[in-house]
Amino acid sequence: MNIRQDVHNSDIPALCQACEARHRGLCGALDPAQLITLAKQSWKQKADAGAELVGDSEKVASYSNVLSGVIKLTKTLADGRQQIVGLQFAPDFLGRPFKSESAINAEAATAVSLCSFPKASVERMMKASPELEHRLLVQTLKELDEAREWMLTLGRKTASEKVASFLLLIARNIDPYRADNMKDAVFDLPLTRADIADYLGLTIETVSRQLTILRKDGVIAIENNRHVTVGDLERLAKRAGR
Repeated sequence: MNIRQDVHNSDIPALCQACEARHRGLCGALDPAQLITLAKQSWKQKADAGAELVGDSEKVASYSNVLSGVIKLTKTLADGRQQIVGLQFAPDFLGRPFKSESAINAEAATAVSLCSFPKASVERMMKASPELEHRLLVQTLKELDEAREWMLTLGRKTASEKVASFLLLIARNIDPYRADNMKDAVFDLPLTRADIADYLGLTIETVSRQLTILRKDGVIAIENNRHVTVGDLERLAKRAGR
């Protein structure tokens, strides 16, 4: 695992104020005094694609805000089989408050940047700040809604609709700071073909075939096998069964 850490200094409140993730993420619920307190205990870290960020059944000592990049959440069966159960983007909160051990494995799908803080500090602030607790509840409910939507995708949609739904998910989340009223999108696929197939319950060949169909139909353009351009998100949404 290649993780590089940079502990914050006394100037961090100014850096927090300039942090785009703060306004939509966890820290947006903190008042200035709370933000200063948390900033003094927090640290930034960067991880390369493939780095394990949280291990399954690992003791939880800290939480993180995702500042950039994509995180892959997986569950592993006793025989070693693994299933991707979710993706996280900026400014999502990585961690499950009030649990002593992690129930998932979190891996950097792309290069990621995180702002991390001690578990005990966040949980103390949650008890003292209804707004912070509310912010985390909203994210939890959002993740629940997304999980239900993904159950529908996996259980009822065709292969074509599944691949289009995946592309739409990435397009709408990869850049949260321009997500409102987006009409088009340009991004690099954060997962390999094998991971996309695992996430969608398809074969690698089916994923590649459906991407080719979308490309030939002009719904997307693909360069270098990973760089995707979506000229019309509404058209992609229709192909996803929305």
